Amino acid sequence: MKITVMTPDEHFITLDVDGNELVENVKALLEVETSVVLRQQRLLFNGKEMRDSERLSSVGVRDGDLITMLPWTAGQSSSGLRLNPDGSVLDPASFQQQIRRDSQLMGQLHQNDPALAQAILGDDLDNLQNTLRERHQQKLQIVRKQEEELALMYADPFDVESQRKIEAAIRQRGIDENMEAALEHNPEAFARVVMLYVDMEVNGVPLKAFVDSGAQSTIISKSCAERCGLLRLLDQRYRGIAVGVGQSEILGRIHVAPIKIGHLFFPCSFTVLDAPNMEFLFGLDMLRKHQCIVDLKENVLRVGGGEVSVPFLQEKDIPSNILDEERLKQASLGQGFVPVEGSAGTRDNMAGASTRPVRSGNLQNSHTLGADFESKVTKLVELGFDREAVKQALRLFNGNEEQAASYLFGG
Repeated sequence: MKITVMTPDEHFITLDVDGNELVENVKALLEVETSVVLRQQRLLFNGKEMRDSERLSSVGVRDGDLITMLPWTAGQSSSGLRLNPDGSVLDPASFQQQIRRDSQLMGQLHQNDPALAQAILGDDLDNLQNTLRERHQQKLQIVRKQEEELALMYADPFDVESQRKIEAAIRQRGIDENMEAALEHNPEAFARVVMLYVDMEVNGVPLKAFVDSGAQSTIISKSCAERCGLLRLLDQRYRGIAVGVGQSEILGRIHVAPIKIGHLFFPCSFTVLDAPNMEFLFGLDMLRKHQCIVDLKENVLRVGGGEVSVPFLQEKDIPSNILDEERLKQASLGQGFVPVEGSAGTRDNMAGASTRPVRSGNLQNSHTLGADFESKVTKLVELGFDREAVKQALRLFNGNEEQAASYLFGG
């Protein structure tokens, strides 16, 4: 009769054996096929381990049945050295010397398990024992997982809970395979992405500017504006609240100040926020105004349609306080304001939201601005602005569509 054996690495081997064959003889055949020595094999049928002295027919194996081979976890190594129940060896020095003398085995260890190979070649026997214990635990986890999967294979097909576990196991296997493929073909996806920063000067003061095409406005913090000597130009008539995931107080607006990018100067306007976690953010309003191009291929920011180019900073050039993501996250949660990152931004769970400043004072309701208010909102939304920001701008300018548009464009 023919039986199929599933190996620990999930390969399938078909054997032509007699029904009265001893399990020990089947293991001998598998030793030839898999190079796994007989005493390191565990054969399971219907979730139960078969003893070497048993015959296939006596345990119920029939033509076409599936047998599972699991890794050996008994207390004796293949070299005859005794193992402790936790996977360490009784005589680590003898074990170390014996493995060192086997050049072929050492070559395999260097290739498949460099850490264990280094522990065997080293002089620290405690480190060797700890490494062996770790490998034993890993092997036990693999065995338990395989036994659970095997139990599911033979579970009652009409049992709802069993089917739920099978579904979860299949889904998890798909996730694991997807992750393995990503690690092989797209390993950079598991690295932390450094945000885009450039060197620029604001009113003659050097800054590391965060380039954010997802933020509607260019933002400067109060402390940064004070350091740049711009706080005296703050127009507090533009006080209000910036609302995103949280909210932050808008202190006002600085209508124009010089910024230097590369060797050229450009006029720029800023929204001043009481947000210490974001020093300076170069937003979409100024990116549009100065025809900036984010060139990720060359890793540069081109300004003025390419008139000047400045490189994005490498991680080593960004101050550590900026890279301290946990500190920034805690600051954002404490302040309640999250700068806009747009649909593509993910830093600190940032969500797309409007940071357009709203003047404190007389904001009119929609029904007082005329019947065409909604049509004006629709027109401006079609230009790419956030709907709530459009409504606020129209209310701010008493329904004047042109002034609202100019305001939204940062003019």
